[in-house]
Amino acid sequence: MMTSGRGRAGTSAALDVAVVGATGVVGGAMVRILEERAFPVGRLRLYATARSAGKAVPFRGATVTVEETGEGLTDADLVLFAGGDDASRRFAWAVAEAGGVAVDNSSTWRMDPRVPLVVPEVNAGALAGHRGVVANPNCTTMALVMALKPIHDAARIRRVVVASYQSVSGGGLDNMRALLDQTRALLEVPDALERGDAERVRAAAGTAHPVAFNVRPQWKWQPDGDTEEEAKVVAETRKIMDADIAVSVTTMRVPVLVGHTLAVHLDLGRPLEVAAARAALAAFPGVEVVDEPAADRFPTPLQAAGRDPVLVGRVRPDPFDPSALRLVVASDNLRKGAALNAVQIAEHLLAAGRLGPRRPAARR
Repeated sequence: MMTSGRGRAGTSAALDVAVVGATGVVGGAMVRILEERAFPVGRLRLYATARSAGKAVPFRGATVTVEETGEGLTDADLVLFAGGDDASRRFAWAVAEAGGVAVDNSSTWRMDPRVPLVVPEVNAGALAGHRGVVANPNCTTMALVMALKPIHDAARIRRVVVASYQSVSGGGLDNMRALLDQTRALLEVPDALERGDAERVRAAAGTAHPVAFNVRPQWKWQPDGDTEEEAKVVAETRKIMDADIAVSVTTMRVPVLVGHTLAVHLDLGRPLEVAAARAALAAFPGVEVVDEPAADRFPTPLQAAGRDPVLVGRVRPDPFDPSALRLVVASDNLRKGAALNAVQIAEHLLAAGRLGPRRPAARR
């Protein structure tokens, strides 16, 4: 049995915590962040597919053996879902019905009207009505709304046009390995890259559209020509922020391991000076303004990787519209874009008295 001291939520109550998908990139980040933030874990259980069962994961100076995902996880006070849709679809409500709280990083429940979709800095109030299941938004949505909220409060956003440049880690460990493998293979045929020799590129990389040395969409296509990722960002942003905001999104995968970047254009309800926008962003929790281009300071995914803040910079006016602004956002899609936000949700629930050790009678 593992014990801990006080967590950031201001409680010393030790909880039974489970992480589903613990051997993936997001699940691994969740385990590290639980330790970094001294979350009050009494017992930690880690779950994954049968292929990963038996692996040992370090936590607080000891190791935890990964189990195959199954009904046992419903005994936990808190379950963080970092796996795919199947696990959360099967078990999230079972956790809630057994008296625990499920925080789900998959897309399964995000648009379900019963389930709050939460970024604590932006809409923590939505947690008050949770029924045992809380959803994390898409990692791109997460970074976007962190930058939008202070501007919206200052000048009411009417329309958002955003292009995202998303790292391969958003697609999991296999995509990260594919980028590295493709990069090594294509470096062996630099002339094929220079000449756009599609056949030789395909032969070397094993695909006609590699992510290495390329920028491409990498999500399911919708009937209207959007990708599934673009549709998610539109719907989730409006659910979290304001259903009256018009949102237009283009998402692209780029050859970066960790860190998403967004180029954002905002149409505002009234003019907002750049200095006032920077000040509003700088005062917002979880946002760091990095905006001195002349000194080589601007948001990049490499700068954001491994860090918690959402970086915002290149805040500038639109020369053709006094009620518009342009800016760039970068964030670590594995931390604030996924794992950190899930732990912060749990911390807020603890602080509000809506999460704690379950009474023995509540357990199955």
